[in-house]
Amino acid sequence: MDDADDIYMRSWTGTIIGPPNTVHEGRIYQLKLFCDTDYPDKPPTVRFQARVNMTCVNQETGMVDPSRFPMLGNWRREHTMEDILISLKKEMSAPQNRRLHQPHEGNDDQRVEQKGLAIRCVIM
Repeated sequence: MDDADDIYMRSWTGTIIGPPNTVHEGRIYQLKLFCDTDYPDKPPTVRFQARVNMTCVNQETGMVDPSRFPMLGNWRREHTMEDILISLKKEMSAPQNRRLHQPHEGNDDQRVEQKGLAIRCVIM
């Protein structure tokens, strides 16, 4: 959770370590997951903090497009934040994403300044 005082637990930060044998290997991706008032009946919005080139991610905003990412597009209330992160990591290894040219790493490509976080979910 991003805010320990948020009693509704709406804003989360997740981390994905890029899968081996892909262009994502060795990269660390942070994501923001936001649950609106209709969660868990509707999926959270998911946004990559740093630029990433994947078929299900809008290149301008970093938002994961539910119409291109089945986990969000076919949402079931039983899914968890961890399920989303695991599925995104698998998507990085999919043939259509595993070799896509990636933007350079570093602060120039960051969309927002990183802040201290209370709790993190890391998928390795």
